[in-house]
Amino acid sequence: MKIIRFSELDNNPRQQLSGARWLILHHSEVEKATSILMFTELDGILVAVDHRGKEIEDGLWQRAVHLMLVDLNQDLADEIQRKSGITKVVHDPENDILLYCW
Repeated sequence: MKIIRFSELDNNPRQQLSGARWLILHHSEVEKATSILMFTELDGILVAVDHRGKEIEDGLWQRAVHLMLVDLNQDLADEIQRKSGITKVVHDPENDILLYCW
């Protein structure tokens, strides 16, 4: 399974994403990734965001996200999942997000 971190992309992200199953973002990269998120949806690439360490602000970016890792308790993670439509919101304060990619 091909997994790419947003930080690994250079000037030709669409070509680099070709054949990828997942694009992984850190919460600090979400704003920079908005144009890339459009391509992930068109190309069938799943998006995961490690959102630990920052308060979650609702936005259109959530529509492209399939997996989000949070450091909130699981009840709040479940609430975010219900409200945002993100397929899977997981509370895990220590493990790598790759553990949850399917």
